[in-house]
Amino acid sequence: MTLVLAVGTVFALAALTPLLVRWLDRNAGYVGGAVLLALSAWVGFQAPAVLDDRHLVESHAWLADAGIAFALRLDGLALLFALIVLGIGALVLAYGARYFPHGSPKTARYLSLLTLFAGAMLGLVLADDVLLLFVFWELTSVSSFFLIGGLGEGKQGATRAFLVTAVGGLALLAGVTLLAVTVGTGSLAEILSSREAVLASGTASAAIVLLLLAAFTKSAQFPFHFWLPGAMVAPTPVSTYLHAATMVKAGIYLLFRFTPLFGGVPLWQVSLVVFGLGTALFAAVVATKQNDLKALLAYSTVSQLGLIVGIIGIGSPVALAAAALHTMAHALYKAALFMTVGIVDHEAGTRDLRELGGLRRTLPLTALAGGLAAASMAGLPPLLGFVSKEEIFAGFLKAGDPAWLGTLGIVLAVLASVGTVAYSARYYLGTFEGPERTHAHKAPVAFAAPAAIAGAAGVGLAAVVWLLDPLVNAVGRVTTGEDPGMHLALWHGLGMPLLLSAIVVGLGLGAVLLRTRIERWQGLVSLPSGAGVFDRVHDATLAFGARVGRPSDSHGPAFYLMPVALTMATVGVVTAVQIDLSGLGDPAPWLAADWAIVVLLAGCIVGTIQARSRLAAIATLGMAGFTVAGWFILLGAPDLALTQLLVETLSVALFVVVFRRLPSTFPRSGGARKTVAAVVAVVVGTLTGVATYLFTGRRDLSDIGATFLAEGEGLTGGTNVVNTILVDFRALDTLGEITVLAVAGAAIFSVVRLSSLRALPRPGSDGEPDAPSQWGGIGMVDSPILRTATSVLAPAMILASLWLLLRGHDAVGGGFIGGLAVGAAVVLLYLSRGHQRIWQSRLLRTLPLVGGGLLIGVGYGLGGMIVTGPFLAGAKWYLPLGIEVAASLVFDIGVYLVVVGLVVAIVRHLGQGIPEPAPDPARIGTPTWASDSGTAGTRPAPVSAAGSHDAEAASSAGDGRDPDYSSASSSTQKVRP
Repeated sequence: MTLVLAVGTVFALAALTPLLVRWLDRNAGYVGGAVLLALSAWVGFQAPAVLDDRHLVESHAWLADAGIAFALRLDGLALLFALIVLGIGALVLAYGARYFPHGSPKTARYLSLLTLFAGAMLGLVLADDVLLLFVFWELTSVSSFFLIGGLGEGKQGATRAFLVTAVGGLALLAGVTLLAVTVGTGSLAEILSSREAVLASGTASAAIVLLLLAAFTKSAQFPFHFWLPGAMVAPTPVSTYLHAATMVKAGIYLLFRFTPLFGGVPLWQVSLVVFGLGTALFAAVVATKQNDLKALLAYSTVSQLGLIVGIIGIGSPVALAAAALHTMAHALYKAALFMTVGIVDHEAGTRDLRELGGLRRTLPLTALAGGLAAASMAGLPPLLGFVSKEEIFAGFLKAGDPAWLGTLGIVLAVLASVGTVAYSARYYLGTFEGPERTHAHKAPVAFAAPAAIAGAAGVGLAAVVWLLDPLVNAVGRVTTGEDPGMHLALWHGLGMPLLLSAIVVGLGLGAVLLRTRIERWQGLVSLPSGAGVFDRVHDATLAFGARVGRPSDSHGPAFYLMPVALTMATVGVVTAVQIDLSGLGDPAPWLAADWAIVVLLAGCIVGTIQARSRLAAIATLGMAGFTVAGWFILLGAPDLALTQLLVETLSVALFVVVFRRLPSTFPRSGGARKTVAAVVAVVVGTLTGVATYLFTGRRDLSDIGATFLAEGEGLTGGTNVVNTILVDFRALDTLGEITVLAVAGAAIFSVVRLSSLRALPRPGSDGEPDAPSQWGGIGMVDSPILRTATSVLAPAMILASLWLLLRGHDAVGGGFIGGLAVGAAVVLLYLSRGHQRIWQSRLLRTLPLVGGGLLIGVGYGLGGMIVTGPFLAGAKWYLPLGIEVAASLVFDIGVYLVVVGLVVAIVRHLGQGIPEPAPDPARIGTPTWASDSGTAGTRPAPVSAAGSHDAEAASSAGDGRDPDYSSASSSTQKVRP
């Protein structure tokens, strides 16, 4: 197995998880956990070589001309974080297998996104190219947004988290770009080894500030701490993974990774110590006053991350090794703590400390796991948290210059640790000890087992903590270039670290005894809410943007098209004037057929402009498209002609589907508007036409065209030059285009699913919607002729599409043309059988089609990178019986599915509202919307997206006591995906 294959396996698992859930229900979590556990074992098998500084490196060309590679590196630091990501991920998925109820519609979504989260984080810690690092960094933000937001219940918290981390993502992009430009390479390893060159440049300070901003936003350091407690609205498995192993750990990893470059630089060092330990102390104080267990743990995460940030800032080998050990300890005890809170919340129906207590008797295994984890967080022996806390104290005590920084660090670290003991005791005593205030059910062993494993790991690793010496020393070598010589042990004898630990525990327990008085003092101080400040700034920014954009706000597309058209015309003219066109050859002579096409095209355009009816405008516009297709035929481009014909056919049909919700005629325009539009059209049309003619109005063969024709078959195995350009030579462009199509399909799905389609207000009207259009009756007539023809034509069109797909590399056809042919069959089925037939089909689903097609395209690209080197590199396959097949056929299949998915999205979600034809032979030819009394001409109002035949009730599969655990309310209406 390779590093690329390991990362790809996690992403493949994320894509397959919905299918696993369909087969295994929530038990799919165990399958996912087993896969991540197997991957962590494989990573562990690489440890001997990695810890001996024989790093595992893998690089594949990605954007070779830009010096960007898909490069991965497994060194000591990446090994630590990869084990955390995969190990904790396995526990979280196993926990999710019992957290989510049987048959919950949320299970597939959350398990799949959690696995995607794992893949993004694994790619992040292994990335050895700065652009790849940024891509995975942003993927963690996107996946966390969907995980926190859920199905809408956590929208506000998810938005805060995404916007804050997005700012950090932009800062990261700017920072690594500065470094790449300074060093002259995007290789992370080469950048980190160029310390002298970077520090001697004028960009070092700017890069430091940008990287600190990225890390602080990601790891919720002050003043960006507020988003993490707000993310607790997510289900407990999400909170567990986010706090213990992903997202917030990404910022910590970034600081570790760039310490070789900036460690010891005053700006870097002072910022980390001051902001990190200031955050640790502040968050510890806030955590001690929380009554919601999740909020308490969220602030405890902020505090512990601040402690790690502070010790990283010291920058010595011992300090970095201590930070690595505490990162591991924090991952284990925080995973156990969040999982126990989820169990308590589910079994007791609350996580409010004022309603809890005495649950140790009802939930003994959960109490044991929570107790061990809380003790490790508090730094009590004999747990891993005790060892890591002592090593952190030692790191501050052994800090070098400036001496005041070490002194400040140890003081703030001790004070923050006192708060840690206090909130750890508050969590455990308030939940599991004292009188039982709320009745709780017994938790199944399988539910509590992952938490118990994480809690017990803190004891087990502490007992053999010396086994971690090679790992933490390797982290020290990677980040500082020196071996820390760390010798971990539970007992180092009497010394200052042990004395400080005793002081911390004593003061912390004293704070617990005086908690009533301390809470009263805390109530006297009211700190501003970070979330409140963010919301006010956010709202003010949106309001300012609305005021700035109000003068250019319009419901009419022409308002926006006019400046774009004028800009394009101006750019075209300026370009044509400045470029020497003498070497392009003489313009081609005009033929009689050209003039005939121009006359026909002009007539269609004039007809479109003069049409008052929307239906007439659609028809004449379609005729213009067919005329252009005829021109392609005359020019000897049958592939383009067939594509144009299919596009125009589908466009006309889909225009009818969508426009039937609009008035049947266009609103009348004033004379001034017509004059301005005419002037702009004439000027822009003339200028762009002349510019286009100057560049392309010739029939001689270009150099690149000659190259494609001469070399295409030898390089790609295909003889259809159009198809080889699309799926071989310019495959990256095509991947970008189908990505746009996939996004459009997903957008249609999301928008229509969340809101019902209504009649739109007429531009320039008073805002009242017009009456429904009366020309949209297509497909609403019970026609046995059309139905019979469809039953024959639709299968034939699908077979023809497959034929076009398979022959596309050597003859007219390809994935795009084949997809359009299937789209035409879908439209025909819609027009003859109504919307319900499309809606009920299991094959015609938007997201599986566009998502599957896009995944196939990306997978083909990654496969080419693994097998042959470059991304999207093609190959020839030699099958039995002497059959030769181009590997790019796989990519073409992805294009095919995305095109079909987009058409399905338009028909399925924008075409709602056509009733089913009544199969009554006595009424053949009678519109099915005619009333039984014989009164025709009155159609029912269009059925909305949440109408009776398009919606289904999602019943709750939970017990109603755990808002995270339970599914949506049984009264919630959802559009069927």
